[in-house]
Amino acid sequence: MSYLILIVSVLAYATGIVAQSYAARQTEQRSGVDPGLLVRLAGQKVYLFGFASQVVGFGLAFLARADLPLFLVQAASTSAVGVATLIGVLVLGWRPRPIELGILVVLAIGLIMLVSAAEPGVAREMPTAVAWMLVGTVVLVALAAIPVGKLNGSTGAVAHGVLAGVAFAVLAIASRPLAAGPLLEIPLQPLFYLVVVSALVGQWLLAAALQRGSAPAAAASMDAVTAVVSSIVGLTVLGDQIVAGQGAWVAVGLVLVVLAVIGFGLFSSQHTAAPAGAAGATAPVPAAGTEAAIVEEAVQDAAHEAVGAEPAGPAEPRPGGARGR
Repeated sequence: MSYLILIVSVLAYATGIVAQSYAARQTEQRSGVDPGLLVRLAGQKVYLFGFASQVVGFGLAFLARADLPLFLVQAASTSAVGVATLIGVLVLGWRPRPIELGILVVLAIGLIMLVSAAEPGVAREMPTAVAWMLVGTVVLVALAAIPVGKLNGSTGAVAHGVLAGVAFAVLAIASRPLAAGPLLEIPLQPLFYLVVVSALVGQWLLAAALQRGSAPAAAASMDAVTAVVSSIVGLTVLGDQIVAGQGAWVAVGLVLVVLAVIGFGLFSSQHTAAPAGAAGATAPVPAAGTEAAIVEEAVQDAAHEAVGAEPAGPAEPRPGGARGR
């Protein structure tokens, strides 16, 4: 059951990335650190839909952490960008380059290795000293956002993504032992408030990263940091278990997943939708200028942003130049 919950969680995360990326691009960018960014984004329905999808994904991932080790849950969550690409190919008619298909294969192999090596089990109780270290980490991340907020373009996107990744790693680590307890008692646990604060800090930094560069630049740096940091702490502190004799599978599988996520950021390209009337294209094309056409264009642009592709129309210059990271 935990594996099914994890799969649905990944699908929800992928949907959230698409919507949040589009909304962040439509919101005014201000210089320096911007605490009011989330407040302005909260007024956009697309962002709220994306945020709701992320909340669903987080909730399901939280439940999965009750039984599954962090190296599996976090690696699966990072695969959301790959899932978005796969959906685009199968449903929206995107045409990726061979190297992107190869990256999908690498991602799948890494996930299969991690699933095979994961040993379900409940986490150990978190030591008090480790909990305080996590609190201090979140504080340091928030303070580091002040100088990092001055960075723009690809550098700014990656820097904010790294900080967001650390915040989300704290969230994952804190929620692993928390998820194993009675659900009704969770709000009474001190770790619950650490999860809430780290989630807000992570969302704020992710939104700032999406404003400064393409979605893959932010997502790749964020997901790589989250997966590596949380996996190490899960194995060394929380007692995450590996099937006997398959420790190497975890190491190789995690490396493959992280490389695949970074690869999506480096090699993402424009995906051309199938022409109207082509095989598999059954939906009618809305007339230009109609509300339906505007909505469809917005959705397609958002989906393209999620994998780093340009909208179908004339591309606008992006901060930091090329999409490659």
